Amino acid sequence: MELPKIISVDDHVIEPPHVWQTWLPERHREKGPRVERANWGPFVHKAGARYDNTMDPDGQPGDYWVYEDRVIYVHKSFVAIPLSATPGGDLSKFDRTVMQMVPLTYDEMRPGCYDRDARVKEFEVNWVDGSLPFPTFPRFCGQTFMEGQDKDLALACVRAYNDWMVEEWCEPSNGVNIPLCIIPMWDPQLAAEEVIRNANRGVHAVCFSEIPTKLKLPSIHTGYWDPFFAACNDHAVTICMHIGSSSTNPAASPDSPPAVGGTLAFNNAFTSMVDWLFSGKLIEFPELRLAYSEGQIGWIPYVLERADTVWEHHDAWMHTKERIPEPPSNYYWDRIFGCFTADHHGLVNLSAVGENNICFETDYPHTDTSWPFTKEYVEKMVIGLSDEVIYKVLRGNAIKMLSLDRV
Repeated sequence: MELPKIISVDDHVIEPPHVWQTWLPERHREKGPRVERANWGPFVHKAGARYDNTMDPDGQPGDYWVYEDRVIYVHKSFVAIPLSATPGGDLSKFDRTVMQMVPLTYDEMRPGCYDRDARVKEFEVNWVDGSLPFPTFPRFCGQTFMEGQDKDLALACVRAYNDWMVEEWCEPSNGVNIPLCIIPMWDPQLAAEEVIRNANRGVHAVCFSEIPTKLKLPSIHTGYWDPFFAACNDHAVTICMHIGSSSTNPAASPDSPPAVGGTLAFNNAFTSMVDWLFSGKLIEFPELRLAYSEGQIGWIPYVLERADTVWEHHDAWMHTKERIPEPPSNYYWDRIFGCFTADHHGLVNLSAVGENNICFETDYPHTDTSWPFTKEYVEKMVIGLSDEVIYKVLRGNAIKMLSLDRV
């Protein structure tokens, strides 16, 4: 059997400079997001994909986003593949070592990072015919706009992004780009309305925070988010939670080396899934589906085992069964999707992870990406799996998760 074409459930779009200056109502464009260029000194990486950025006339040029007259984000070459990573345009010489935490201009990026038609070509050579793109400038669940001072402007920015995502980035791509929308995180009723507005034009995925309390928002247990959850439940919209969507990175110590956070990145997904399993929300909203993007999968079997053990052994004093009448793992199967880029341990334990519960990601254009060698990488990854399981992992589960009309 030839390897089925891949549907990647986690890639990233570098929004082109025109998005908000084109799609915002004209009255909002002056304060709305726009791109400028400056020279920058060395960056300092902070928790939650934040950075200290200092302009330096002797530094390296980089394009940056301005919103409400504030510098929000400077493009960096470990987030967007630079042209220098493929010298002479030769993809076979792809060199990720040049993807460093240094500033970058649009002129220096591979056009596939920000240009729709170039992105489609990038995926054609990579054996991918479907891609769910997370935002960059708005951050993983739209935190940028939640932190905006003018909430009328912020709401207009959310809607403008979603209009651009659906009408410009996705609709003309012949199904390669699959729409993933954002919500106004500061208002659950507005969030529900935005989910419904986009679901009515075929959108079945929305960004949310893995741990909203880290954003100083109410928890999933409070009932605060129920209008949003109900809209997703009723319109077959999967809630997608990318690592870092809580603006926090797990670390053992405040001064841990960066590699500690990189290794522990799955931990917020781990924490979030346990919260959901015991929340009762998967009972209250029986059609609701969740996805943990870039959270990997090897940890899932133990979480399910431990949750069921706690449910059974400690009920005499925790009284969990009053709220959760069945073992928590029962609410995982076919409802919660683990999404991975590289997880040999998870695949070896696929019967415990669930062959219907996992999806593959290429993570283009970040440093974890398997592009441009995804087909070769996957062919090695799936050795020993049946054709049926290979189809599910690379394609079928994504079709189910995203309610796609394809085979």
